[in-house]
Amino acid sequence: MKAEAYLFGGVAAFFLVTDVIYTWFAKEPAGTAALTVSFLMATIISFFFAMTYRRKGRRPEDVQDSEIRDRAGPLDFFPPHSGYPPMTGLGFALLGVGIIYGLWLFLIALGILAAGVIGMVFEFNGHD
Repeated sequence: MKAEAYLFGGVAAFFLVTDVIYTWFAKEPAGTAALTVSFLMATIISFFFAMTYRRKGRRPEDVQDSEIRDRAGPLDFFPPHSGYPPMTGLGFALLGVGIIYGLWLFLIALGILAAGVIGMVFEFNGHD
């Protein structure tokens, strides 16, 4: 993860330099906002990779003389099928339609969306 952290750190530095130069010469808010958000997103990804490397250490893929069996075994927990992603999608779709047709549909969609998101977040809360 260390190489990925450096990679996205470089991308973030590029967006920062580009943002400063663009802001200085163009003085146009839309491009400045887009470059600033791009810098922030690359920074967040770089931070995630750096913290993952700090917490878990080197992976077998990072070592030159590692073998395939070094990566053998269970990787992580992958959840089985769930009904919450379709519920969340339905909530988003109704939210868009509710903006057009009225506040009543928007509020119902907000409730469905909240139920779907909360369900996805806490569905496997107690899993080890």
